[in-house]
Amino acid sequence: MSVETIASPALWAASIAVLLALLAVDFAVTRRPHEVPMREAVAWSAFYLALPAVFGLFVWSRYGGTAAVEFFTGYVVEKSLSVDNLFVFMLLLAAFAVPAALAQRVLLYGIVGALVLRGVFIAVGAAVLSAGTWAFLLFGAVLLGTAIKIMRDALRGAGHQVDIDRLRGVRLLRRLAPVTSEYHGTRLMMRQAGRRAFTPMALVVASVFLTDVVFAVDSVPAVYGVTEDPYLVFATNAFALMGLRALYFVLRDALTRLRHLNHGLAVILGFIGLKLVLHWAHGVWPPVPDVPTSLSLVVIVGTLAAITVTSALANRRARATN
Repeated sequence: MSVETIASPALWAASIAVLLALLAVDFAVTRRPHEVPMREAVAWSAFYLALPAVFGLFVWSRYGGTAAVEFFTGYVVEKSLSVDNLFVFMLLLAAFAVPAALAQRVLLYGIVGALVLRGVFIAVGAAVLSAGTWAFLLFGAVLLGTAIKIMRDALRGAGHQVDIDRLRGVRLLRRLAPVTSEYHGTRLMMRQAGRRAFTPMALVVASVFLTDVVFAVDSVPAVYGVTEDPYLVFATNAFALMGLRALYFVLRDALTRLRHLNHGLAVILGFIGLKLVLHWAHGVWPPVPDVPTSLSLVVIVGTLAAITVTSALANRRARATN
């Protein structure tokens, strides 16, 4: 089985060059630590929301409506999963008592780590898909298992929890070198008493990278459930992740009010997992229905709208009883 892609080598090169340029701009913006005002965060968020819209229109005009719908659907999936990523980032920033002025640099490190890891997973996913249609069954099983776990935790009220002392990366760094008691700007290491020591910044960055691994395992199969094109999978991940730094400062207060986000993510991952299983079965037994991408987009957007409404109603009831 061959994996088809709309992208030429030139398009791949141009896309990676633009991504690196945007990352360079982000590093320049965060070079001088500062607290991010809402006006700055909203402006950057609007910019990073406009980029995928323009890119989607480019795909539509150049490669047709099917590829564009796959891109927009995959982007919505990745953006919803990235909001869940923000929850964990928020907990890590609080657990490590990261100064407000350093928060955006930590988030940027997390985004870079996520991009690298998802690039690796995208390449592995393309290789697995090229090996045969059984890969759809494997990806579907992964997503269904993840959906069941997320829903079970959500129903038990066991949300995201972070115990920094149990994170392997943190324990490893503490064994390799001492850790300073205070942050020293954006520095990861410094000399203390004549020897090199990690700063708390290094610990929080290591923790963010570890969480990136977990999210990559879920997000890449999820978007492969929308499109089999590795380039579109790459594009949806890149566009969804690049705006996270600014989106965090826009949504950090609203995040805690999305009570039913995990319920919705479980439904979305479960739906895409079922879609992948049906896609595999359709190739083996043609009478089995194959879920169209347009229907996937309707289900995903509808689910996100529903959990937003139910979260707002639950918050209203909670305020009324207090």
